[in-house]
Amino acid sequence: MGGGPYKEHILVALPVNEPTTEIEKLKARFPGVEVVYAQAGADGIPVELYKPATILFTLFGYRSQALPPNPHVDAPNLKYVHFYSAGVNFAVNHPIYTHTSIPLTSANGVHGPQISEWLIMTRLAAARNYDALHDAQRDHVWAKTAYHDKSFSNYQDQVSQRVGVLGYGAIGRQTARVAVNMGMTVVAYTASPKTTPESRRDDGFIVPGTGDPDGSYPSEWYSGTDKASLHRFLAADLDWVVVSVPLTPATKHLLGHEEFKILSKRNAFISNISRGDIIDQDALIEAVKKPEKGGKGWLRGAALDVTSPEPLPSESELWDLDGVTITPHISGLTTRYTERCFEILSLNIERREKGEKLINEVNRKRGY
Repeated sequence: MGGGPYKEHILVALPVNEPTTEIEKLKARFPGVEVVYAQAGADGIPVELYKPATILFTLFGYRSQALPPNPHVDAPNLKYVHFYSAGVNFAVNHPIYTHTSIPLTSANGVHGPQISEWLIMTRLAAARNYDALHDAQRDHVWAKTAYHDKSFSNYQDQVSQRVGVLGYGAIGRQTARVAVNMGMTVVAYTASPKTTPESRRDDGFIVPGTGDPDGSYPSEWYSGTDKASLHRFLAADLDWVVVSVPLTPATKHLLGHEEFKILSKRNAFISNISRGDIIDQDALIEAVKKPEKGGKGWLRGAALDVTSPEPLPSESELWDLDGVTITPHISGLTTRYTERCFEILSLNIERREKGEKLINEVNRKRGY
């Protein structure tokens, strides 16, 4: 911005220790800006902190309830809200979403590197039967013979495997980048058609050196918001399905009995890093179960970083199912998360000053 003065009152309300380094960088980039930090929790923050704020950088949902209860009264100067999360589903019933036109932006794009690593890690761990190797090391057992007998005839490397990316956003694009470079074929699915080179470009935040900016990695594209379109995608001989669509009323239980039956053709593996409710969990359990007399379930297995509900109850069948990996919604963690979120905020402050379109602006009608 050339170092000129920029007058804003930014309220940063997050459930983490004060990110002093990033706040100082923000102040240096926009001389004259006032930044107030409040550590948010389940009870939110003192309501009086909202009144002078023109920009709010917050997390709303898990661990934090930092949004003004009555935006018109509590935050009369508020012009822009930036969320610390990629999904905004927790806020869709809040008055700031339903009763204002204040621009909202998300952290979409910051998750690509770390979540794609989780996806590849858990997929390879399942393919290599890593659980058995881990248990053997824990028990000080050189299990070469047992592992060879169990795994050799079942193991297939990932070259030529077809991975279907259900929701080709930042996470899907980085996963596609890694998968293609491992020799896999990528099939993309989006809500709206991507029939031209321009429509396939990524106009959101991109971590430098990652993703698929031009949309060049998929060899096939599918699109639609109806069941028939989804089923055509799932029937495209997929070996692995990555679920990375946002949770909206339209995507709740998007994948269930019918969809898993289609995927059974290739005994596909499924990974979910989005939200647990996108999958009908009871149907997933039945699809992964192996017949009592031996044989394969409809699905080869699943890797789940999200469940319904969270935390997953200890009595859930999912915990003990063969071929299922469960982690406690941690795939998005990285030491650089906050840094990248602040970068989106800074870019959007610049764009607001220039009257340009914001990066990652939420479409209230779509819910993301």
